[in-house]
Amino acid sequence: MARQSPKLPPGRPGAPEGEGWLTGQLLVAMPTMQDPRFARSVICLCAHSGEGAMGIVLNKPLQGLSFDDLLKQLNLDPVPPQRRIRLMSGGPVENGRGFVLHTADWETEGSLKVQPGVALTASVDILKAIAGGGGPREGLLALGYAGWGPGQLESEIQQNAWLNVPADEQLLFGGTPEKLWHQALAKLHVDPALLSGAAGHA
Repeated sequence: MARQSPKLPPGRPGAPEGEGWLTGQLLVAMPTMQDPRFARSVICLCAHSGEGAMGIVLNKPLQGLSFDDLLKQLNLDPVPPQRRIRLMSGGPVENGRGFVLHTADWETEGSLKVQPGVALTASVDILKAIAGGGGPREGLLALGYAGWGPGQLESEIQQNAWLNVPADEQLLFGGTPEKLWHQALAKLHVDPALLSGAAGHA
């Protein structure tokens, strides 16, 4: 987590519909996903444009580091905090950088609008606010992110590596990581067993 808001990866939040950009959508890994870093992952796509895409994995809890530990490392008070948020392994890119995905009832300069009501913030100001009992109503802290170069995500979608589903607050912040993949597929009325069967008998 940088002490100042670092430059977020390029994106064009709020791009008009029909242009093919999926900013604010959830990517849901198909059962056939071979990359172990993304197997059964659900990713909130925070920016998607012709320059590439970046997103935060929502269902891979971070191991070996607590919110209290992070506050100590950053010399932020109070410890113990008045509030805590969940920590996730946000993806394999720059996993020393922290990003808070949160409801947009709290924002600071440099917050990126992901979709109406949801923002992404990469400054320590939000951690100070949360530790002090304030901050956004809902949020999660991710270390690292998932990134794609120009055209890479579109190619993966064409190869049936991902499904996309509209994000809602329950999927973003209310689910349990262990169940989130199934919950996201259920929103699409998709049975993972049927997907696996279809993929296995293509």
